[in-house]
Amino acid sequence: MKKSILLVVTLLIVSSSIAQTKFFTKNGKIYFSATSSMENIEATNEKATSILDITTGALDFAILMKAFNFDRALMQEHFNENYVESDKYPKSTFKGNIVDMASLNFQKDGTYPFKVKGMLTLHGVSKDIETTGTLIVKDGQLDSGSSIFKILLADYNILIPSVVKDKISKEVHITINVNYLPYKGTN
Repeated sequence: MKKSILLVVTLLIVSSSIAQTKFFTKNGKIYFSATSSMENIEATNEKATSILDITTGALDFAILMKAFNFDRALMQEHFNENYVESDKYPKSTFKGNIVDMASLNFQKDGTYPFKVKGMLTLHGVSKDIETTGTLIVKDGQLDSGSSIFKILLADYNILIPSVVKDKISKEVHITINVNYLPYKGTN
């Protein structure tokens, strides 16, 4: 009986001392704007998935292109059919690493700026990108993250027909906001 109690207590101590190292979300929010002086072009996707390993700094995102919602149905149709060709290229991904992991303290509550480098794949084209963001630690664990960056449509072979070239910005502003939860899979 004493051995059983001792074993249970030992397992509880060991399991509580193992820190959570992976965090994920299935409902990250991605907002983009390709607004020009002539047209307001904005969309939101609230189904982005992401996983962050705070031990290695590995950061991955996946976004279904058809999950972007526009205020106008015709704009959404043109986005999916003519520009990002969602049937041919159904998702966009980012695979990268936080490069300054040593400056982040996941045991202490606070807001921590970070730099990330990785490969963004969009419209069948993969490009190295580097950007900054912020991670928030709350109650001693990763709570959320955000980033704002820009890409050029031409870099990803997204062509804008001359008829509407003045209505769509050639540079897209992307805002990411995610709330992370501890990953329950294998750590």
